Amino acid sequence: MKEIKSAAVIGSGVMGAAIAAQFLNAGIATILLDIVPNQLTEEEKEKGLTIEDKVVRNRFVQRAVERMKTDLPSPLTSVHNLSKLTIGNLEDDFALLQDVDWIVEAIIEDISIKKELFKKIDQLRKKGSIVSSNTSGISINKMKENLSPDFQAHFLGTHFFNPPRYITLLEIIPTKETAPIVVKTISEFAEETLGKVVVKASDTPNFIANRIGSYAFLNIVNEMIKADLTIEEVDQLTGPLIGRPKSATFHTLDMVGLDTFYQVIQNMKGKMKNPEEIETFKPPALLDEMIKKKMLGRKTKKGFYQKTKEGLKVLDYHTMTYKELTRMKEKAEGKSLTLFLQEPNKKGQFLWKGIAPFLLYSAKMVGEITDSIFEIDQAVQSGFNWKNGPFRLWDELSLKDTVKRMEEESMDIPKWIKEMMNAGFEQFYKEVNGVIHYYHQGEYLPIPKSVDQIDIQESKKRRGVLLSNNGASLIDIGDGVLLLELHSSNMSIGMDILSMIEKSIEKVESEAYKGLIIGSEKKNFSLGANLALMLLEAQNGDIVELQIAVRRFQQAMKRIKYCQKPIVAVPYQRTLGGGAEICLAASKVQASLETYIGLVETGVGLIPGGGGTTELYCNKIKQYQNPSQEEILQLTAEIFQTVLTAKVATSAAHAKELGFLTNKDGITNNVRFLLRDAKKAVLQLANEQYQPQQKEKIVVAGTVGYEFLMKEIKKLGKLGFISEYDAFIASNLATVLTGGKVECGTLVEEDYLLDLEREAFIRLIQEQETQKRMLHLLQTGKPLLARKKI
Repeated sequence: MKEIKSAAVIGSGVMGAAIAAQFLNAGIATILLDIVPNQLTEEEKEKGLTIEDKVVRNRFVQRAVERMKTDLPSPLTSVHNLSKLTIGNLEDDFALLQDVDWIVEAIIEDISIKKELFKKIDQLRKKGSIVSSNTSGISINKMKENLSPDFQAHFLGTHFFNPPRYITLLEIIPTKETAPIVVKTISEFAEETLGKVVVKASDTPNFIANRIGSYAFLNIVNEMIKADLTIEEVDQLTGPLIGRPKSATFHTLDMVGLDTFYQVIQNMKGKMKNPEEIETFKPPALLDEMIKKKMLGRKTKKGFYQKTKEGLKVLDYHTMTYKELTRMKEKAEGKSLTLFLQEPNKKGQFLWKGIAPFLLYSAKMVGEITDSIFEIDQAVQSGFNWKNGPFRLWDELSLKDTVKRMEEESMDIPKWIKEMMNAGFEQFYKEVNGVIHYYHQGEYLPIPKSVDQIDIQESKKRRGVLLSNNGASLIDIGDGVLLLELHSSNMSIGMDILSMIEKSIEKVESEAYKGLIIGSEKKNFSLGANLALMLLEAQNGDIVELQIAVRRFQQAMKRIKYCQKPIVAVPYQRTLGGGAEICLAASKVQASLETYIGLVETGVGLIPGGGGTTELYCNKIKQYQNPSQEEILQLTAEIFQTVLTAKVATSAAHAKELGFLTNKDGITNNVRFLLRDAKKAVLQLANEQYQPQQKEKIVVAGTVGYEFLMKEIKKLGKLGFISEYDAFIASNLATVLTGGKVECGTLVEEDYLLDLEREAFIRLIQEQETQKRMLHLLQTGKPLLARKKI
């Protein structure tokens, strides 16, 4: 199979630049080209530039690069990724395309312009290179007409969702002429290297996710108007209650942009035959009016919601004016969706009419937009971050019961659903021998996975659980590797997880196992220590209990660090506080590319309590063989700022820059393969005759370093950047980091620093100000900001 080592993106607009950024994030050498401007800007005229100057000719692409550096959330996992980018324009640099493995077209949605571009590419490209169009509104088959057989065999549609770094869905749309090996190559490359969830779609308008999703959103809007509900009420009903994000319907549309959503709807115009579908896809008058008034959502600072100095306001679509949000007493979350839909009241009836047609429409699309219900669910879940696609949701509501109700209400049930149920199939998904299968044309097929992909729940069912408590479970995942699955409430680390860490290490060391993985499949790896329990003990004055707990946490981290067998931590998403300390203690880390790791304890008035500060410092100091005093002080100041400001890495690549990860640690681009790669890492370490870490003394900055850090803190205090209490936290952190009252360059024992850390932690947690900050975080989920951003 052909290996993709280089790529080119043509078109540096929002989508094209973001696709290029994702290639760069994956370490792929990338070319980004755009047209040459047809006139000078006023600024260019003032500089005396002409249209022949390279800086002018590359203006569009250069602006895209500048956006990559400043956009938030960032399309880049590290700004250093730009070193692999080559920029140019379609007149001067077109020849660069002849050497790349994959060319992505992301230009204006005009088929004649696209065809002209492909004609030129066809004459230049190397034989066997792949070409794809990123579109959702134009037929992929029509684009390739009159092009060479080799071009047609290597051409397909690839629909990235924006922003590509954060939305994992990639729809691929082969034509009849696309070679199967090209589909396989792109699919595997996109999954492994770009971190995508790949689904194969038919060449139909809006493909899968946008076709299904736009229908779902339009149906909700139409039913809201019929039921005369408010935008706020609908968002309360169409969020977590039905397995969708808190942004629900209208916050989501504001984020997407009403103009973008309108274009998706317009893609369907003139391409539908079913009268019911045609009627649903007519843009509501409300949407037309909002488009005319430039009420496009967040991009114009007003849409269904408006952010003002007084706070968020919501649109009253009857008067087209904004009003204060209502503090609704009734909460939809926590209720049974099945029971909610049976309620005879206005909201229950609205939600049923909002969901039932969506389920039926999705069923009618099987065979048209794709052949598989699993692909539809995958596309919708990945494209919109929904917990359930239509068929998983239908199972949750009971296929048998809902179809009965639909028939009673004279809804049109697709023929294949009736045939399926008549044949005795009463659910779309079913567990067979511990493996989830999906219904397909009269049988259940296993959900496709790569051969070595690891699923924790399947592993539990196949091999059982070796040890377990409320915080974690120990599982055998084969080949002599154990997995400690963290699954505590809120993914917080308490005594239950510490106990499981101790027992797991004892088992892996005493029996014929090769190593241990610490990981999970929950939303986040870990949000840190159990704050609620610690706060309760602090408020009760249980200082001895706190000292025992902190010492036990430190000892558990040391058990990980000095284990006789390799331990690989697999962080992903939020990996904070104690979660970061588990990773810092591990033999190796295999991190998801999207890992947001940091020591955030100062945000609640504490300092790290599990050796995190020291381990972070050690990760960085190892780059020096015999560090000078200047180097020790510089490094100490760097780590001090990282921990004091509770800095969190914005990606695994950024985590390496901050020192939370080292060069020996691995990064997995697709979180679905994280456990697989971690297992490989354990086996590799074991096969290389793993040598446990030896205890070494640590060189510290001592009193010179402490005084240097506190001098900087005093400056920040005078400028109003840091409060008196923050200075107190800083002095405790500085004591631990510098080793206290010793000379600069002194070698100290690890336990000496852990003793300093424990004393400082206990000192801080007894303070009323710290307890106040802890309580605020527990109540609001946000830190109590007491200082300006440094």
